[in-house]
Amino acid sequence: MMDRPTRILIVDDDPKILGLLSDMVSSLQHEVETAEDGFEAMAKVGLDIDLILLDVNMPGMDGFEVARSIRKQYLANELPIIMVTGMATREDRIGAVNAGANDFVAKPFDLTEIRVRIKSLLGMKAAHDALRRHKDQLEDVVRRRTQALRTALDDVVEAQRRLRAANLETIQRLVAAAEYNDLGSAAHIQRMSQFSALIAKRLQLSPQRIELIHQASPMHDIGKIGIPHEILLKPGKLNRREWQHIKRHPTIGAKILQKSTSQLLRLGEIIALTHHEKWDGSGYPKGLRGDEIPVEGRISAIADVFDALTSKRPYKEAFSNDMAFQVLWDGRGKHFDPELVDLFVGSVDGIVEIQNVFLSQETAQETISKGFPLAQSTY
Repeated sequence: MMDRPTRILIVDDDPKILGLLSDMVSSLQHEVETAEDGFEAMAKVGLDIDLILLDVNMPGMDGFEVARSIRKQYLANELPIIMVTGMATREDRIGAVNAGANDFVAKPFDLTEIRVRIKSLLGMKAAHDALRRHKDQLEDVVRRRTQALRTALDDVVEAQRRLRAANLETIQRLVAAAEYNDLGSAAHIQRMSQFSALIAKRLQLSPQRIELIHQASPMHDIGKIGIPHEILLKPGKLNRREWQHIKRHPTIGAKILQKSTSQLLRLGEIIALTHHEKWDGSGYPKGLRGDEIPVEGRISAIADVFDALTSKRPYKEAFSNDMAFQVLWDGRGKHFDPELVDLFVGSVDGIVEIQNVFLSQETAQETISKGFPLAQSTY
């Protein structure tokens, strides 16, 4: 037996599941540490953790990525990992093992299964750690080391989150510069990204991929920075020369974002380059057809067109949702991926909810600009 209670780190972004697992593990007489995302989990691994219960599906940094990062520091018998997962296929489980998992707890889980699997892996770890525990008998040293690390954890986790937020803000400001040149609004960027995430969710992509699409899709028109102002704002029909200028913006956007080491910017490059390709091959700049077009480009095309149709611009009035749906439906299998059109048009409640949120924000902003203070309830 260990000289101290075993310490188990539970990682899950769902507060309800995190609380349930914490109660279960505590009832087995183990100390519990919790983390709400992968960044916090990586920071807390150094707190003399004996075993990790790790959720697979988490936004930002999923369970596979966390496990792979931990295995760069600890062997499987030094720090066992149990994946909390709903995966059922042999391929999925092999992938989890390759990422560094020792075992699995399937959802829905029960106390008996958790107890058996934890006991087995802790027994393995106890044998491996016998020499280390023998050398580390001074509990006051261990406590001081742990306490010193605890005091630094908040700063480490917050620094990671601030860095991610700063990166996203930089991208958002660059996107806003492109939209400003086109007299677009921040609300258009946000609505379009929310619509893209809605389609990705209906397509049942992974949480991490949905988040990437949400953050990368606003970069679709970043190439408009390179288009002359007078062409973007021309109220009438564009002539052939002007239209050729407009058609350059996907290529310009891709060049702005190319060769990045950031996964987010690489996806932004794909979306910028392909969001004007069409399902039937009549789009630009490469004339890609069907599944040749990356799914992120196909998703962004629908979200962008729908929001453009339903938004008021200096040269047009806003379409109703029904009118915009009809345009999408008419372009089904021609301009747009038919499956994605079906998913989007079938998500009316989610679409209206997104529109209402940003309508409220725009109304609030208009009230402020006219000098009228907002009521306290709006915050």
